[in-house]
Amino acid sequence: MPRTYAALTALAVAAACGPRAVPPPAPAPSPAPPPAARAGRPDSVRADSTRAAARVARPEVPALPRASGRTDTLPTRALRGPVRVCAGGDVTLGTNLDTAWTRVASARLRTRFRQGDDPATLLAPLRPLVSDAELVLVNVESAIGAGPAPSKCSARSTNCFAFRAPPSSARALRGLRATGGGAVIGNIANNHTRDAGSEGRDSTIAALERAGVVVTGADSIATPVLTRAGDTIGVLGFYTSDSTPDARDTAAVRRLVARAFDRYPAVIVTMHLGAEGRDAQRTSDAGERYLGIDRGNPVAFADAAVRGGAALVIGHGPHVLRAVEWRERGALIAYSLGNLVTYGPFRLREPANRGAVLCTTLDQGGRPRDAELRATRQLAPGVMRVDRSARAAALVDSLGRLDFPSTSARVHGRGRLEPRAISGAAPR
Repeated sequence: MPRTYAALTALAVAAACGPRAVPPPAPAPSPAPPPAARAGRPDSVRADSTRAAARVARPEVPALPRASGRTDTLPTRALRGPVRVCAGGDVTLGTNLDTAWTRVASARLRTRFRQGDDPATLLAPLRPLVSDAELVLVNVESAIGAGPAPSKCSARSTNCFAFRAPPSSARALRGLRATGGGAVIGNIANNHTRDAGSEGRDSTIAALERAGVVVTGADSIATPVLTRAGDTIGVLGFYTSDSTPDARDTAAVRRLVARAFDRYPAVIVTMHLGAEGRDAQRTSDAGERYLGIDRGNPVAFADAAVRGGAALVIGHGPHVLRAVEWRERGALIAYSLGNLVTYGPFRLREPANRGAVLCTTLDQGGRPRDAELRATRQLAPGVMRVDRSARAAALVDSLGRLDFPSTSARVHGRGRLEPRAISGAAPR
């Protein structure tokens, strides 16, 4: 036994003191190819994030495979069946925070338009436009609740708007889909959910959930939405504020969407950002501001969402229509669908009275197809009608040719969308 121990000790000492085998050095990683730039635009995949300088790419979120210069592949896991989605822009169904305005508006609706101002009546013209959808997505541009609330706007404010719709708004929104016939998704990542304070935000979420409306945009976790075929898709909402998932932090946007992409076969992203008003119809690949507030870079945001795996990106916030981009073999991006049904002290002069519902089918590969714009027009706050002139379609087509000449969606007279094919343009 001692002899054995001595022999083992000698071997250990010889191994420790003898020459060591040095492993070959690890091969240096190949540099990533730079992304191709958008024709006529600086590349937006850069340090746009408000905190990008302090954040480094994290190993726990691997880079997605790229099918082309700027657009990642969409989810490759098959859905059991296609999903029809219709999405609209801003919806406000009244404000009980400004009773003087409400009295005047209600009287005008009765005398001039012979209609009431209850939320279900306000939404009635919208129902036929989304009747073929399994999933309906809208931006809830107000708090929901009743009773006393803190004042958001000061007495001297001339450009402050506070909206809180009555509790019946939640049931009216759920009524956009028949009972048991799909889901209504309400985004609360916007600048009006807290118009009645933090408690008002909580009451908004509670009212929507009680009514059966699926809430997204409350946090950075993708909202799961069940489909009739038994699939679950993820929906994420973003706004330019650190009180919600911040749309300006494009590095985080990509990570959060990629996290959802890892879990769900299809991901929809909705964004509330960009400058506002009639002078904000153009989509810029740069940071936009409104009233001195940083309202984000819409193109950089969309790039981050698509690179994370989003199949559909729905924008709102500018209160006017903007271009629609349909990247070849890629995502469908509506930069702003404008005002849909807005019953409040909004300025609805042209072009702010124009809106649209975007409907598309996500096929079993998670890609949009059979897309169309359904044009709307508001005759007065809360009085929405189908726009028979389809002026919205012509406007979106024109803006697309200006802002995204090679990747915008071509909008036909009746609203049908298709990728724009330009001779000699390289696919992306």
